[in-house]
Amino acid sequence: MILAAGRGERMRPLTDTTPKPLLRIGGQTLIEHLVHALTRADITELVINHAHFGEQIEKALGDGSAYGASICYSPETDNVLETGGGIMNALPLLGAEPFLVVNGDIWTDFPFDCLPSQPEGLAHLVMVENPEHHPQGDFSLSQGQLSQQGPAMLTFSGIGVYRPELFADCSPGAFPLGPVLRKAMAAGKVSGEQYAGSWFDIGTPERLDAVNRVIINLQ
Repeated sequence: MILAAGRGERMRPLTDTTPKPLLRIGGQTLIEHLVHALTRADITELVINHAHFGEQIEKALGDGSAYGASICYSPETDNVLETGGGIMNALPLLGAEPFLVVNGDIWTDFPFDCLPSQPEGLAHLVMVENPEHHPQGDFSLSQGQLSQQGPAMLTFSGIGVYRPELFADCSPGAFPLGPVLRKAMAAGKVSGEQYAGSWFDIGTPERLDAVNRVIINLQ
């Protein structure tokens, strides 16, 4: 699942007319880069949620056949459901097995085929070094397990594998993913790994420009 329903308020005015996943890095939209990366890893059955200018995303990607994928959409037309609510809303499309979720506003060269298809607990998260704009990190990684606090605080990359059971106690509607993950961590049911490769959170126009300069130099 690619999460693409965010409003992108911090990206304004760019997102006044374009959804954030359709902003371009190195001549390619963020979401196209992710679709290509997923299909290279033989992950071809994709679900994309959307809200803000969602019709533009559907027009750009279509049914996914041009990318060697099959894309279903999970529109959030009446009310944006936040990350947790958006995933839960899409569960009927995602099925009963563990599934990968990736934020639609990141650029990374992470090898998605290295992720566990069957996490030991309820979730497995990819963590990265804390960027300048998020120095405090999100969770602590120790011996492959994640906890809310600890000496090795890292930033959640927006890449994770989840079991549907993670959302068993949740109610439909809008809710963030963070509290759901923290509850599972408290029960010792969230594993993790650290990725040291390229990863960028495209949160502001300034960061978009900076990442574009980096990616163009890499190409």
